Amino acid sequence: MRSSRKACGSEDMRIALPGRIQIAGVIDQADAERIIESGADMLGFPLGLKDGREDLGVEEAAKIVERTSSRVTSVCITYLDNAAEIAALCNQLGARWVQLHGPVELSQIEHLKAIDPDLGIIKSLIVRPDFENALLSEVKKFEPIVDAFITDTYDPETGRTGATGKTHDWAVSRKLVRLTEVPVILAGGLTPDNVSQAIDQVRPFAVDVHTGVENIDGFKSRKLVEEFVRSAIGAL
Repeated sequence: MRSSRKACGSEDMRIALPGRIQIAGVIDQADAERIIESGADMLGFPLGLKDGREDLGVEEAAKIVERTSSRVTSVCITYLDNAAEIAALCNQLGARWVQLHGPVELSQIEHLKAIDPDLGIIKSLIVRPDFENALLSEVKKFEPIVDAFITDTYDPETGRTGATGKTHDWAVSRKLVRLTEVPVILAGGLTPDNVSQAIDQVRPFAVDVHTGVENIDGFKSRKLVEEFVRSAIGAL
Protein backbone atom coordinates (compact mmCIF):
# COMPACT_ATOMS: atom_id res chain seq x y z
CA MET A 1 0.00 0.00 0.00
CA ARG A 2 1.24 3.47 -0.80
CA SER A 3 2.35 5.31 2.33
CA SER A 4 2.01 8.90 1.17
CA ARG A 5 -0.01 11.03 -1.22
CA LYS A 6 -0.56 14.49 -2.58
CA ALA A 7 -3.77 15.99 -1.22
CA CYS A 8 -5.04 19.55 -1.40
CA GLY A 9 -1.66 20.66 -2.71
CA SER A 10 0.47 19.27 0.14
CA GLU A 11 2.23 16.05 1.09
CA ASP A 12 0.66 14.05 3.92
CA MET A 13 0.33 10.49 5.14
CA ARG A 14 -2.50 8.18 4.16
CA ILE A 15 -4.27 6.69 7.15
CA ALA A 16 -3.72 2.93 7.14
CA LEU A 17 -6.88 0.83 6.95
CA PRO A 18 -7.08 -0.78 10.41
CA GLY A 19 -8.63 -4.13 9.48
CA ARG A 20 -9.21 -6.75 6.81
CA ILE A 21 -12.72 -7.97 7.71
CA GLN A 22 -15.63 -5.61 8.34
CA ILE A 23 -19.02 -6.83 9.54
CA ALA A 24 -21.70 -4.19 9.01
CA GLY A 25 -25.15 -3.74 10.50
CA VAL A 26 -24.53 -4.11 14.23
CA ILE A 27 -27.89 -4.23 16.02
CA ASP A 28 -26.97 -4.33 19.71
CA GLN A 29 -24.16 -5.08 22.18
CA ALA A 30 -24.69 -8.84 21.98
CA ASP A 31 -24.49 -8.64 18.19
CA ALA A 32 -21.20 -6.74 18.46
CA GLU A 33 -19.78 -9.30 20.89
CA ARG A 34 -20.65 -12.18 18.56
CA ILE A 35 -18.86 -10.44 15.73
CA ILE A 36 -15.74 -9.58 17.74
CA GLU A 37 -15.45 -13.04 19.29
CA SER A 38 -15.67 -14.53 15.80
CA GLY A 39 -12.52 -12.69 14.72
CA ALA A 40 -13.68 -9.68 12.68
CA ASP A 41 -11.65 -6.50 13.23
CA MET A 42 -14.02 -3.78 11.97
CA LEU A 43 -17.63 -3.07 12.97
CA GLY A 44 -19.86 -1.08 10.61
CA PHE A 45 -22.68 1.09 11.95
CA PRO A 46 -25.10 2.33 9.23
CA LEU A 47 -26.34 5.75 10.42
CA GLY A 48 -27.65 8.86 8.72
CA LEU A 49 -29.28 6.77 6.01
CA LYS A 50 -31.49 8.34 3.37
CA ASP A 51 -34.35 5.89 3.93
CA GLY A 52 -34.19 5.64 7.71
CA ARG A 53 -33.15 1.97 7.77
CA GLU A 54 -30.85 2.38 10.77
CA ASP A 55 -30.50 -0.76 12.90
CA LEU A 56 -30.13 1.35 16.05
CA GLY A 57 -29.86 4.97 17.13
CA VAL A 58 -26.67 7.00 17.40
CA GLU A 59 -26.69 7.10 21.21
CA GLU A 60 -27.03 3.33 21.52
CA ALA A 61 -24.39 2.80 18.83
CA ALA A 62 -22.02 5.18 20.64
CA LYS A 63 -22.28 3.09 23.80
CA ILE A 64 -21.29 -0.01 21.82
CA VAL A 65 -18.37 1.83 20.23
CA GLU A 66 -17.13 2.97 23.63
CA ARG A 67 -17.37 -0.54 25.11
CA THR A 68 -15.54 -2.18 22.20
CA SER A 69 -13.01 0.49 21.21
CA SER A 70 -10.02 -1.39 22.66
CA ARG A 71 -10.84 -4.55 20.71
CA VAL A 72 -12.12 -3.50 17.30
CA THR A 73 -12.33 -0.51 14.95
CA SER A 74 -15.75 1.06 14.49
CA VAL A 75 -16.81 2.57 11.17
CA CYS A 76 -19.65 5.03 10.70
CA ILE A 77 -21.48 4.11 7.47
CA THR A 78 -23.55 7.03 6.21
CA TYR A 79 -25.25 8.61 3.21
CA LEU A 80 -24.77 12.12 4.57
CA ASP A 81 -23.04 14.39 2.05
CA ASN A 82 -22.25 17.50 4.10
CA ALA A 83 -18.79 17.63 5.70
CA ALA A 84 -19.88 19.35 8.90
CA GLU A 85 -22.77 16.94 9.43
CA ILE A 86 -20.54 13.92 8.75
CA ALA A 87 -17.89 15.15 11.19
CA ALA A 88 -20.53 15.79 13.85
CA LEU A 89 -22.03 12.32 13.41
CA CYS A 90 -18.63 10.62 13.67
CA ASN A 91 -17.81 12.67 16.76
CA GLN A 92 -21.12 11.72 18.37
CA LEU A 93 -20.58 8.07 17.54
CA GLY A 94 -16.96 8.08 18.63
CA ALA A 95 -15.82 6.54 15.35
CA ARG A 96 -12.49 7.43 13.75
CA TRP A 97 -13.43 5.94 10.39
CA VAL A 98 -16.31 6.87 8.12
CA GLN A 99 -17.67 5.10 5.06
CA LEU A 100 -19.30 7.57 2.67
CA HIS A 101 -21.78 5.35 0.91
CA GLY A 102 -23.78 7.87 -1.08
CA PRO A 103 -22.95 10.50 -3.70
CA VAL A 104 -20.73 13.21 -2.22
CA GLU A 105 -18.86 16.10 -3.79
CA LEU A 106 -15.06 16.07 -3.77
CA SER A 107 -15.12 19.52 -2.16
CA GLN A 108 -17.07 18.13 0.79
CA ILE A 109 -14.52 15.34 1.35
CA GLU A 110 -11.72 17.90 1.17
CA HIS A 111 -13.58 20.01 3.71
CA LEU A 112 -14.09 16.94 5.93
CA LYS A 113 -10.35 16.27 5.88
CA ALA A 114 -9.71 19.90 6.79
CA ILE A 115 -12.16 19.68 9.71
CA ASP A 116 -10.78 16.36 10.99
CA PRO A 117 -7.47 15.35 9.37
CA ASP A 118 -7.23 12.19 11.50
CA LEU A 119 -10.59 10.80 10.36
CA GLY A 120 -10.13 7.85 8.02
CA ILE A 121 -12.35 8.11 4.93
CA ILE A 122 -13.67 5.18 2.90
CA LYS A 123 -15.44 6.15 -0.35
CA SER A 124 -17.98 3.81 -1.92
CA LEU A 125 -17.79 2.74 -5.57
CA ILE A 126 -21.17 1.37 -6.60
CA VAL A 127 -20.96 -1.22 -9.38
CA ARG A 128 -23.86 -1.25 -11.81
CA PRO A 129 -24.26 -2.35 -15.45
CA ASP A 130 -22.71 -0.05 -18.07
CA PHE A 131 -21.15 2.16 -15.40
CA GLU A 132 -17.56 0.93 -15.55
CA ASN A 133 -16.00 3.98 -17.23
CA ALA A 134 -17.67 6.31 -14.74
CA LEU A 135 -16.28 4.23 -11.87
CA LEU A 136 -12.77 4.37 -13.29
CA SER A 137 -13.06 8.16 -13.49
CA GLU A 138 -14.40 8.26 -9.95
CA VAL A 139 -11.35 6.37 -8.67
CA LYS A 140 -8.97 8.86 -10.26
CA LYS A 141 -11.02 11.76 -8.92
CA PHE A 142 -11.15 10.64 -5.29
CA GLU A 143 -7.97 8.62 -4.73
CA PRO A 144 -5.79 11.64 -3.82
CA ILE A 145 -8.01 12.46 -0.82
CA VAL A 146 -9.60 9.23 0.49
CA ASP A 147 -7.93 6.52 2.55
CA ALA A 148 -9.77 3.53 1.07
CA PHE A 149 -12.50 2.56 -1.39
CA ILE A 150 -15.31 0.03 -0.96
CA THR A 151 -17.04 -1.56 -3.93
CA ASP A 152 -20.69 -2.52 -3.50
CA THR A 153 -23.69 -3.58 -5.56
CA TYR A 154 -26.50 -1.52 -7.07
CA ASP A 155 -29.93 -3.18 -6.90
CA PRO A 156 -32.07 -1.93 -9.83
CA GLU A 157 -35.23 -3.36 -8.24
CA THR A 158 -34.98 -1.28 -5.07
CA GLY A 159 -32.44 1.40 -5.98
CA ARG A 160 -30.41 0.43 -2.93
CA THR A 161 -26.62 0.61 -3.01
CA GLY A 162 -25.79 -1.39 0.09
CA ALA A 163 -27.09 -4.34 2.13
CA THR A 164 -28.66 -5.71 -1.06
CA GLY A 165 -27.49 -9.29 -0.59
CA LYS A 166 -26.53 -9.27 -4.26
CA THR A 167 -23.13 -9.70 -5.89
CA HIS A 168 -21.87 -7.66 -8.82
CA ASP A 169 -19.44 -8.28 -11.66
CA TRP A 170 -16.24 -9.02 -9.75
CA ALA A 171 -14.23 -8.35 -12.91
CA VAL A 172 -15.12 -4.67 -12.52
CA SER A 173 -13.93 -4.63 -8.91
CA ARG A 174 -10.73 -6.35 -10.01
CA LYS A 175 -10.09 -3.56 -12.54
CA LEU A 176 -10.62 -0.98 -9.82
CA VAL A 177 -8.14 -2.75 -7.53
CA ARG A 178 -5.56 -2.76 -10.32
CA LEU A 179 -6.20 0.88 -11.14
CA THR A 180 -5.49 2.34 -7.71
CA GLU A 181 -2.92 2.02 -4.96
CA VAL A 182 -5.59 3.00 -2.43
CA PRO A 183 -6.80 -0.05 -0.44
CA VAL A 184 -10.05 -1.50 -1.79
CA ILE A 185 -12.65 -3.26 0.34
CA LEU A 186 -14.90 -5.70 -1.52
CA ALA A 187 -18.57 -5.81 -0.51
CA GLY A 188 -21.85 -6.86 -2.08
CA GLY A 189 -23.55 -10.20 -1.61
CA LEU A 190 -20.60 -11.86 0.10
CA THR A 191 -21.26 -14.99 2.17
CA PRO A 192 -19.18 -17.71 3.82
CA ASP A 193 -19.71 -19.76 0.65
CA ASN A 194 -18.41 -17.24 -1.90
CA VAL A 195 -15.98 -14.94 -0.05
CA SER A 196 -12.92 -17.08 -0.80
CA GLN A 197 -13.74 -17.18 -4.52
CA ALA A 198 -14.44 -13.44 -4.53
CA ILE A 199 -11.09 -12.67 -2.92
CA ASP A 200 -9.27 -14.92 -5.38
CA GLN A 201 -10.85 -13.10 -8.31
CA VAL A 202 -10.70 -9.50 -7.05
CA ARG A 203 -7.65 -9.50 -4.74
CA PRO A 204 -9.02 -6.73 -2.48
CA PHE A 205 -7.23 -5.46 0.59
CA ALA A 206 -10.26 -6.27 2.78
CA VAL A 207 -13.83 -7.57 2.64
CA ASP A 208 -17.16 -6.43 4.09
CA VAL A 209 -20.33 -8.38 4.78
CA HIS A 210 -23.74 -7.38 6.08
CA THR A 211 -26.75 -9.53 5.21
CA GLY A 212 -24.68 -12.57 4.24
CA VAL A 213 -24.03 -13.55 7.86
CA GLU A 214 -27.44 -12.77 9.35
CA ASN A 215 -30.16 -14.98 10.73
CA ILE A 216 -33.77 -14.49 9.63
CA ASP A 217 -34.28 -12.13 12.58
CA GLY A 218 -31.55 -9.80 11.31
CA PHE A 219 -29.06 -10.58 14.07
CA LYS A 220 -25.65 -11.94 13.17
CA SER A 221 -25.21 -15.71 13.25
CA ARG A 222 -22.10 -16.66 15.21
CA LYS A 223 -21.69 -19.74 13.02
CA LEU A 224 -21.94 -17.78 9.77
CA VAL A 225 -19.64 -15.00 10.98
CA GLU A 226 -17.04 -17.52 12.12
CA GLU A 227 -17.22 -19.34 8.78
CA PHE A 228 -16.97 -16.05 6.87
CA VAL A 229 -13.95 -14.86 8.88
CA ARG A 230 -12.20 -18.20 8.54
CA SER A 231 -12.72 -18.32 4.78
CA ALA A 232 -11.70 -14.69 4.32
CA ILE A 233 -8.54 -15.00 6.39
CA GLY A 234 -7.56 -18.07 4.44
CA ALA A 235 -7.84 -16.21 1.14
CA LEU A 236 -6.59 -12.70 1.95
